[in-house]
Amino acid sequence: MRKLLVFAFLVGTFSLAAFAQETGVAPKAEFFGGFQYSRYDGGLNAPGWDTAVTGNINRWFGIAADFSGGYGSQSGVSIHNYTYTFGPVVSLRQSRTFTPFAHFLAGGNRASASFSGISGSSNGFAMMFGGGLDINAGQHFAIRGAQFDWLTLHSNGVTDKNNMRIATGVVFRY
Repeated sequence: MRKLLVFAFLVGTFSLAAFAQETGVAPKAEFFGGFQYSRYDGGLNAPGWDTAVTGNINRWFGIAADFSGGYGSQSGVSIHNYTYTFGPVVSLRQSRTFTPFAHFLAGGNRASASFSGISGSSNGFAMMFGGGLDINAGQHFAIRGAQFDWLTLHSNGVTDKNNMRIATGVVFRY
């Protein structure tokens, strides 16, 4: 985990130098906020929130930080899952109307469960691979039509690979 945080810090630090350069038609930064729905292995449905910030190094490549929370209940057990992931984003900015993108994000997750006043939590590794489509509504604003992610979680020696997340919301660009 320490190596991942050092890597994310170094990538972020070196990316700042790239922000000083003009990137053409690509925004220097994008801020996303919206609703997400996660479906975890075992049938747990967890609606929640998703937020991300992306620093674009050029018109097709950027570095993203994504944070999300999902909340669900199954058989009387209340479950909360939070993810914090970082990684590269590739965007195709050929159209003024749509901006498709793909990303690979890795980081951590914190899951907690409670039942009748008894609770427990664990921290682990999270990895997402996916992408989506932004519908451009102007130079500084877009609607994230859909973002689909395949989600892998690893905690306490158990890896869960059959999870998915769908998100939608608004994107502000600067």
